[in-house]
Amino acid sequence: MPHAFAAILIAASMTAAAPASAAQSAATTAPSYRACYDGTCKITLKKKASFRVHPRFGITRLTITFNSRQVRVKGTGPGVTAGGGFSKGGAVTVNGIQFTVTSLSGKKAVLRLKARR
Repeated sequence: MPHAFAAILIAASMTAAAPASAAQSAATTAPSYRACYDGTCKITLKKKASFRVHPRFGITRLTITFNSRQVRVKGTGPGVTAGGGFSKGGAVTVNGIQFTVTSLSGKKAVLRLKARR
């Protein structure tokens, strides 16, 4: 009987641990764009992204969309909208942040952002 009880305890602890590790895994895979706040970072996008940037750029939010041929960047702030589009091998600068494409497909875009101010 003690062996059966130990097996139940082990199974219960494994079951209880599964949701926690799944939650941790989901939390670590969620994209974070905090590194881009200062205008310099490398990011991989799998869908549209929108994140905050430092107000020194004259904008406070960037929104990036893409498809297999083009990346579109839109910067917004109080009373300001700026933007541009570019393809692989190209670059665009929006309010002092330069964007270049490292890789581009219909499912993923890899971009480098570099602060120019």
